[in-house]
Amino acid sequence: MRRRDLLALLGGTTLFPLAVDAQSPSKPALIGWLGSSSPPYAVRYQNYLREGLRENGEIEGQTFTLIGRFAEFRQERLPAVAEELVALNPAVIVGPVDAVVAARKATSTIPIVSGALADAEHLGLVQSYPHPGGNVTGITPYVDGLPGKQMELARELVPNARKIGLFGNLNDPKAPPQRDEVQAAAQKLGITVIVPQVSGPEDLPAAVAAFADDHADIVIVLQTTMMLNLRKEIGALLNANHLPAVYGYREHIEEGGLISYGVDLAWSWRRLGTYVHKILQGAKPADLPVEFPSRLQLVINLKTAKELGIEKPRSLLARADEVIE
Repeated sequence: MRRRDLLALLGGTTLFPLAVDAQSPSKPALIGWLGSSSPPYAVRYQNYLREGLRENGEIEGQTFTLIGRFAEFRQERLPAVAEELVALNPAVIVGPVDAVVAARKATSTIPIVSGALADAEHLGLVQSYPHPGGNVTGITPYVDGLPGKQMELARELVPNARKIGLFGNLNDPKAPPQRDEVQAAAQKLGITVIVPQVSGPEDLPAAVAAFADDHADIVIVLQTTMMLNLRKEIGALLNANHLPAVYGYREHIEEGGLISYGVDLAWSWRRLGTYVHKILQGAKPADLPVEFPSRLQLVINLKTAKELGIEKPRSLLARADEVIE
């Protein structure tokens, strides 16, 4: 048979399709970021994730592409946004735990990871921390007893405190366990806890006004996604009302907060890059244990302490990992 007759019989296809496919560059894996806030607030943590991915040999644009979908501070929008992201069929979904809850309801097959996977057992996201067993895993942002420790810090800063404000949006799934622990500790000490209603950013000024009107001696700010993202606004409101506050994340202290005790989120989200890398290489979330931070950090802003009239807490300064002046 002549060559042109053979080509006609084969429909004009190449005789070597496998060789051509082998030389074609593979398509970058799609990593979907699901956020309850808006894009600008996620950039910092997305960049930490990118650092972690680079440390594992991943190259943006070549081995992965990162896209985002956001609920714009509206928890009620998260389910629909999660469905939108799942429809894109990413190789893995990344986000804070409130977003993870929505993503887990939208898919039981796409891997989901978080650098702030708080209270995952209680929320039913994993079977256990050592053996997640499903499609969710990651890094937990705090350990049992942390809210109680923050209560102790509040008492060190204001020894005679009788009223403590609890500041946070309780529609975030990781907020109620923190609230319960703070209230239990306060009850043992005979301290009244003031808990104003906060659902969205528009509620922040009224909540701070409630603390001031009820004569709160100090405030504990819950570790929720919204409170972290709006840390600049929250710090300004509390300081303007001369309300000292204890926070869970260092980022608050950068924006004028008084003192924080909690995990290093930079480490958490950078470390998450290893999880994403392993999943892109074929690992299953069910087999990747949830990781706990190896240490907590205490950060104090002395400038804010002076502005609020708080005497330099010598015992705290001696224990501080970082002092901002």
